[in-house]
Amino acid sequence: MNVIRSTLVFIWIVMSVIPVGLTLVICSVFLKDDKLWWWFAAPWLKGVVVAARIIGGVQYRVQGAENLPAADDMRRVILCPKHQSTWETFFFPSMTSHPLAYVFKKELLRIPVFGWCIGSLGMIHIDRKQRAQAWNKVAQQGEVVMDRGKWLIMFPEGTRIERGKKGTYRSGAARLAVATGAYVIPIAVTSARCWPARSFSFVPGVIDVSIGRPVFAEGREPGELMEEVERWIEAEMHRLDPQAYNRAD
Repeated sequence: MNVIRSTLVFIWIVMSVIPVGLTLVICSVFLKDDKLWWWFAAPWLKGVVVAARIIGGVQYRVQGAENLPAADDMRRVILCPKHQSTWETFFFPSMTSHPLAYVFKKELLRIPVFGWCIGSLGMIHIDRKQRAQAWNKVAQQGEVVMDRGKWLIMFPEGTRIERGKKGTYRSGAARLAVATGAYVIPIAVTSARCWPARSFSFVPGVIDVSIGRPVFAEGREPGELMEEVERWIEAEMHRLDPQAYNRAD
């Protein structure tokens, strides 16, 4: 039954992204990317989360939503979530009060329709093979993006991490926050409980999302700031999903 549910959701994703994505790309000739975000991207992403919930049985509950700044709050914000599956890449844009800009590998631009869409939304694509140039691009464009009213989202571990595991926390988000006087918001997500990494099959259940308090980065040391973010996220992950971490231990 789970296979059937998962297949139906992925069929919906593929079939819906084509008309929505092509319309977005065409409209990008005439509209600014913030309009494209609210008119096309955010509704479609929210639709994926709803489809996963209704068809796939993937429920979710959010703690700490009050820690997200309001729509009229123009502080620079960098979201730093735990990254366990593809689910959170759909979820966060569907529930935030500001448009999000992802920092993503440039290879994603080659994906038909989907890649064209993210290339039209004013996000930051980098070449991971050229680390120095990649950081310079993030530093330069990140400040511009945030000053245009967007929030930046950067996964501090860099890639999806298996349930119950911890990756290496990189300091890029903290470095950018310190350099731009941004607020860092740590977020714990137990998405691998229902959508395991590198899997196309859902496991019906509940994903917990816990949003921490914003941490002002100005005057902080990037390494020390990221250590604080790491401690909070990993402690929260153990609290939210103790079974996974006990098993791993």
